[in-house]
Amino acid sequence: MDFELTDEQRGLVDSTRSLLASRSATGNARTLIDSETRVDAELWRRGTELGWPALAIAEADGGLGQQCVDLALVAAELGRSLAATPFIPTVVAADALSRSDNEQSSELVQSIAAGDITATWAFAEYGQPWAATGVGTRARRNGDGYLISGSKVTVHDADTAQFMVVDALLDDDEPARFVVPTDATGVRISRQHTLDVTRSYCDVTFDGVAVGADALCAAGLAARDSLAATMRLHTVLLCAELVGIAERMLAMTVDYVTDRVQFGRPVGSFQAVKHQCADMRIWVQACTAATYYAAMALDSDQADAAHAVSVAKVYVSDAIGRIAGNALQLHGGIGFTWEHDLHLYIRRARVNALLSGDSAHHRELLCQTLEARSAS
Repeated sequence: MDFELTDEQRGLVDSTRSLLASRSATGNARTLIDSETRVDAELWRRGTELGWPALAIAEADGGLGQQCVDLALVAAELGRSLAATPFIPTVVAADALSRSDNEQSSELVQSIAAGDITATWAFAEYGQPWAATGVGTRARRNGDGYLISGSKVTVHDADTAQFMVVDALLDDDEPARFVVPTDATGVRISRQHTLDVTRSYCDVTFDGVAVGADALCAAGLAARDSLAATMRLHTVLLCAELVGIAERMLAMTVDYVTDRVQFGRPVGSFQAVKHQCADMRIWVQACTAATYYAAMALDSDQADAAHAVSVAKVYVSDAIGRIAGNALQLHGGIGFTWEHDLHLYIRRARVNALLSGDSAHHRELLCQTLEARSAS
């Protein structure tokens, strides 16, 4: 595959990086740690002007008609700057809604493209695997609408989003996807205390939440296919953000060992330090290749797209731990301090590595794929 950026993609990266630099995104993320909301509203407003939420939305719905790889480019820049935005949950929810043909979903997609609302995806449940089999939230018919009961965990920015795409079981354990307002009667949202202090992850409880018939986005086989597509997109974007985080940790480390003098010489002049930085660079390059291959596989609808996504998540989740370890060691004592930004990157890296299925989960998926191929 050709990993060279087009002129349009280069312009997207440059404009995004310029905006993030002008907003001092890392500093703003730090100021939001103890606030009621962990979203930089002004950064998000300006990001919508650049078309972030509209990137992969069809032009017919007011979007820019771009692809997954373009979303990945933005996600990497946001990861590099540790930006506090609802980018990933919003574009993932928009993709799910765009796969529905009902009128409410279409209107919501258009509102997302215009930057008028944000949305999120409520899928994971406590103690359950990151798979369709882990869905236990129930929906039952109630006149012309539905009643939803259950709970979700680790719902990204649920406390600031206006709508959620909720996965549930309908009738005879048939999978279904619903769009639910976050302020609906019976919805309770509470922020979790997580390792990543720069982001908001929430527990969401649905206590007989009543929604109309038009809240149903998909059911049955269509819901299974839509959910599978959402899981793949979410995984790729997390990997892309990890790529940006890895690039930033490498840059921070190289800058530090170049400036830090010990025994009359820059620390970076010692061979052992050079080797560790070289290892970090190799891992970063491999993460980049695996992630963008997966994104391009999704865009081209290749038969091995799911395989490529799992390969990327396995490698990136493992490599980010090694990169963070080297960065922390080479920074020495200062890397452990609250005042230094390194720990904020490590926190987000660790959380992202676990979300959307950790490396063990995706290794299991790859093994199942190989077993199925050998059986056939």
